[in-house]
Amino acid sequence: MLKVGLTGNIAAGKSTVASVWRGLGATVIDADELARRAVDPGTPAFAAIAAEWNEVVEPGGGLDRAALRRIVFSDPDARERLEQIVHPAVAALRGELYAEAEARGDRVIVADIPLLFEVGLVDEFDVVVLVDATEEVRLARLVGDRGLDPEEARRIIAAQMPAELKRARADFVIENTGTVEEVERRAREVWLELQIQSAERARG
Repeated sequence: MLKVGLTGNIAAGKSTVASVWRGLGATVIDADELARRAVDPGTPAFAAIAAEWNEVVEPGGGLDRAALRRIVFSDPDARERLEQIVHPAVAALRGELYAEAEARGDRVIVADIPLLFEVGLVDEFDVVVLVDATEEVRLARLVGDRGLDPEEARRIIAAQMPAELKRARADFVIENTGTVEEVERRAREVWLELQIQSAERARG
């Protein structure tokens, strides 16, 4: 089974590529979805977050994710503490999904991980695919499409590893500064390459 790490800095367009690949039949594990599951009320990670930052627990017992995001993106130490809580829980969930995919006989498994480089997971994958767009384009998307305050958007962008360092270590780069049709076409091209690599791997 070919393990593919799909990554890209925030608002680069990684979700668009993942959607195209799902449409082509890919099994895509979404790290953001796993991160949400990992901190559901009742989980050990939720309890640890509540103990660390009681103010992010809503009256109904849920997690105020926006409040938590504001805390951790303005305080590197807080972000590191949160990652130490969440990342092991997410890794355990991801391992379960890998096992299920292998049991099904999937030839390619894609893990959509925004912070793949930052958390040192590169070596877990046979192939790394980076979706990239300029910082100006990503800032405009965060403010215009997601409604973030410009300063908060800049802090989030600054907290991630510069794309230039990621491009140097990626096996494929999908540029996303043009039209949706262009990035979708490039996504299909890369998916075909991954299928070829998977077939070659199966032949030994």
